[in-house]
Amino acid sequence: MLLITERDIVASRQTVRKLTQELKFSLVDQTKMITAASELSRNTVVYGGGGAMEWVTLTQGTKIGLRLAFEDKGPGIPNVEQALTDGWTSGRGMGIGLSGSKRLVNEFEIKTVVGEGTRVTITRWK
Repeated sequence: MLLITERDIVASRQTVRKLTQELKFSLVDQTKMITAASELSRNTVVYGGGGAMEWVTLTQGTKIGLRLAFEDKGPGIPNVEQALTDGWTSGRGMGIGLSGSKRLVNEFEIKTVVGEGTRVTITRWK
């Protein structure tokens, strides 16, 4: 799913809501995943200059999960540790997007190369 405009951010939230409902996530887990997806979609559009969200449903034994990946070809993040600090922002935001998203999911991975872009992958298990 392409993430270029504000409308795409809304569409990403709707997609994640539908996926978490289909997987029968609790309302709390749905909200956590939708919130994280919204923050990361916004980062992709605002700071990454646009990109894409991919998703895959997972099965691990009796566990069911949802993995989302957000990728852009933007400027990259020069200091990931700093970017994951609550309150730090490179723009006009509140500085809770990356760090807040990390707290809302079970697995969080970020790969970034300055001048090439960023890929953030999150997973939530039911």
